[in-house]
Amino acid sequence: MFLVSGTAFADTPKDADAQPAKGAQPAKSKAAKKAESSNAAIAAQLEELRQTMQSQQEQLQMLKEELAKRDRQIDEAREAAAAANARAAEASTKAAEAVNTTAEVKSTAVSLNSTVSDLKASNEALKTTVATEQAAAQKAEETGPSTIKFKGVNLTPMAWIEAATVSRTRATSADINTPFTGIPYPGQAIGKVTENNFTARQSRLMLLADTKIGSAKVNMYYEGDFLGAGVTSNNRQSNSYVFRQRQLWVNAKFDSGFYVSAGQMWSLVTESKKGIENRQEAFPLMVDPQYIVGWAWQRAYQFRVAQNWDKFAVGFSIEGPQTTIGGRNFNNNFFINAPGAGGGLYNFVDTSGYSLNRAPDFLFKVAADPGWGHYEVVGILSSFRNRVYPCGALSIALPAGCATNASVTGAFNDSRLGGGAGATARLPLFAKKLELALHAQGGDGIGRYSSAQLPDLTARPDGTLAPIHSYAWLGTLEAHPNPKVDVFSYFGGEYAARTSFVLTNTAGNPFAVGYGSPLFNNSGCNTETPPAASGTSTPTAPGALAGCAGDIHHIVEGTLGFWHKIYNGPKGRVQWGLTYSYITKYGWSSNNTNPAAFSGTAAQTAPGAGGGSVRPHAVDNMVWTSFRYYLP
Repeated sequence: MFLVSGTAFADTPKDADAQPAKGAQPAKSKAAKKAESSNAAIAAQLEELRQTMQSQQEQLQMLKEELAKRDRQIDEAREAAAAANARAAEASTKAAEAVNTTAEVKSTAVSLNSTVSDLKASNEALKTTVATEQAAAQKAEETGPSTIKFKGVNLTPMAWIEAATVSRTRATSADINTPFTGIPYPGQAIGKVTENNFTARQSRLMLLADTKIGSAKVNMYYEGDFLGAGVTSNNRQSNSYVFRQRQLWVNAKFDSGFYVSAGQMWSLVTESKKGIENRQEAFPLMVDPQYIVGWAWQRAYQFRVAQNWDKFAVGFSIEGPQTTIGGRNFNNNFFINAPGAGGGLYNFVDTSGYSLNRAPDFLFKVAADPGWGHYEVVGILSSFRNRVYPCGALSIALPAGCATNASVTGAFNDSRLGGGAGATARLPLFAKKLELALHAQGGDGIGRYSSAQLPDLTARPDGTLAPIHSYAWLGTLEAHPNPKVDVFSYFGGEYAARTSFVLTNTAGNPFAVGYGSPLFNNSGCNTETPPAASGTSTPTAPGALAGCAGDIHHIVEGTLGFWHKIYNGPKGRVQWGLTYSYITKYGWSSNNTNPAAFSGTAAQTAPGAGGGSVRPHAVDNMVWTSFRYYLP
C-alpha cells in the first residue's frame, strides 16, 4: 500500500503551485484567498505526506539495506555452511582416514609389540649366550686348553705332585713303600728303632695321546714317577732319585667294543671299575705305593685283546713272566735265576736276579656289569723252568752213574706249570655313598701276583721245582659321604703253604729242604745280635738274625684312612690324606732242627714232635701323610 501511495504522490511535483482557471478572475480575491488557504493546507498535508513517504522510503531503504544485509548474511551463512559442510566432509574423510590409520597403527602396534617381544627374547638369549661365551672365555683363559693339538693327535699332559711322610714303629729301612715280607721279627736289631721318612718321589708325570685311525680310536699312555734308585741316589744332600717307567702302552679300540693293547701296563689280574679296559683299574686309596696286602696286581709287558659289550666283557692277555723262589737249604744242584749282566740293561745289583723264562704268563678274564655291582673272574697260567744237575751236590747221596766229584753228568731242564684263579665283586650301596668289595685268589705258583710277593715256588732235594700253594684275600670298604671326602678301610691277607722235603744227608742225618719245613731252625727269631765288624771306617750295619728261618705262613694288614679335597675345580685339585696300617707277619713253626722230631722219610713232618715248636711273629704300626696337587 505504501508503495502505491508513494508512487502516486511521487507523480505530483514537489514544488508545483495551483493555477487558477481562466474565467474565474473576478472572484479571485476571495476565492483566491480561500483557494490559497486550501492550497496551503493541502500543501502542508502534502508536505506531511511527503515527509511521511520520505520517512517510509528511508525505512524501506533501511529495510532494503537490512534485507540486503540479511541476504549477505544468508549468503555468508550459506557460504559458511558450505565451507562447514566442506570442512565436515573433509573432517569426515580425515576421520575415516584416521580410523583407517588407527587400525593400521593398531596393527602396526601389535606387530611392533610382537617384534619388541621377539627382540626382548632374542636379547635375553643373546645376553645368556654372551654370558656363557664370556664365562667360557674366562674359563679358557684361566685353565687353557686341556689338550694340545699335534699333527692330528691330541696330547693331554697330566701330573700330580706329592709331599709324603711315613712313620713306622719298627724300622724297615724303606721309603714310603712297605716291603711286607721284610717286617722285622723281634730279634732283628733294625726293629728295635722307629723310622720317619719324608719324600716327594711318588710325584707322577703322565701323558695321554689319542687320535682316530679309520674306525679305530687309538690311545697312547705314558706314566712315570721317581721311585727308582740310581747308583748315586742317596738321602745325604741332593736326595736325587731317578725317574722310572710305570706304564707305557698303546691300544686301539673299535666301535664294536673290541680292542687290543700292547706295552707295559697293569696286569689283567688287576680289578677294573667297569668292563675290561686300560685306565679303568680300581686302585686302593693308599699312600703306600706297594698298596695293601691281598691286592692282586703287577705291572709288566702285556699284549691284550678284549671284547666289551654293554654289560659283559672278556679279555685275554700274554704277560711278561718272572719267578720268585722261596725256602732254604737248597743243594747246589740247580739254578733258576741269573744276575743281570753288567753290560746288559738289567739291574746287575739285584740279588734276586732274573728268571730265564720258558714262556710268558697267560691270563683270561670275564667281567660283568649287570646293573648293580661289578664282578670279575680271572684265570692265570704260569710256566717255570730251571736247570738241574743230578751229580752236582756232594752233600747228598748221588744217583747211580755219578762220579765221586760234582759234575754236569745227566743235567737236564726241569719245567713245571703253575696257575690259579681269582674272583672279585664290587657292590655300590646307598646311592654309591658306600662301596663294598671282596676279592679272593688262590693257586699254585702265583704268589707274585699279590702285593706281599710271597714266593711262587721252592725246590726239592733233587733240584726239581715245586710250586707253592698260596691264597690271597682282600676286603674293601670305601665311603664317599660328600664330594670332598673319601674314607676307606681295607683288610687283606696272603698265605703260602708249607712245601718242604726231608732227605738223609751223607752223614746219615735228616736234612730239611724247601719252604716252611718243621725242621728249620727258628730259635733265633727273638734274639738280637750285635753289629758285625765292617773292617773299615764305614759304620756297621744292624745285626742280622742268627738261627731264624722265618718262612712266612701268612701276612695280614688292616688299614684305615681318608682323603680330603681342599679344592677341586678348573685349576686342578688339592687334597691331603692320612692313613694308618697295622700289619702282622707269622712264620711257619719249626722244632729247631731237633733230630728227634723226625722219624721215617716222610716228605712233611708235623711240628713239635720230639721238641718245642717256635713260631716267629712280627708286628708293625705305620702312619702315612700325603699332600697332593693334581694338574687340571
